[in-house]
Amino acid sequence: MSVPQGMARALDRVVQIRNPMLHAMNEEKPRYTADTQDTAPESEEQEAQVPNAEESHADGAESDGEPASSEALNEEEEAWRDKYLRLYAEFDNFRKRTMRERADLVRSAGRDLSEAMLTVLDDFERAEAAGEGQDLAQIQEGYRLIGQKMRGILEARGVLRMEAKGAEFDTDLHEAITQIPAPSEDLKGKVVDVVEPGYKLHDSVLRFAKVVVGN
Repeated sequence: MSVPQGMARALDRVVQIRNPMLHAMNEEKPRYTADTQDTAPESEEQEAQVPNAEESHADGAESDGEPASSEALNEEEEAWRDKYLRLYAEFDNFRKRTMRERADLVRSAGRDLSEAMLTVLDDFERAEAAGEGQDLAQIQEGYRLIGQKMRGILEARGVLRMEAKGAEFDTDLHEAITQIPAPSEDLKGKVVDVVEPGYKLHDSVLRFAKVVVGN
């Protein structure tokens, strides 16, 4: 079936008009996409500017709070300084009081013993005054009583006499004056005689015993 010539010309005309329109539409699509991509960063920049504004506002708030914070630090520093000065003053007073009490203790350490020994001195003076006209036995008894009284005073204060004769020689308790041949085998290395007795004050040696050791 043949197409009339008039209709064929009309179809060719439609094709000629349609092709340029399609070509133009294809060219506009990338341009529209590019325009969209160009505008997207601008919107992101605008959104990014909002946090910057908020940050600047926060910085301003912090700068406004700096004077208050500095004032609080100064007050805290003053409080700590005052506390330190008070503690230092209390410690200094305690140190001075302790030194004063210690000095008083050193000065009065032998006060009670001195007072007790005064009574012994009184007894000696009375014995000397009463010695004239008395026999030797009475004088000896008086001195024995005075010595007994003195030993009682010392023992009451922890001063005890060490029994050294016949004991093993001990350098922590005894001071050897000399050595002699032992009178018997069982006295070798032991104290044979006591020249001067030793004393202890509680558990410490007040005076070493001066002894003679058998060898």
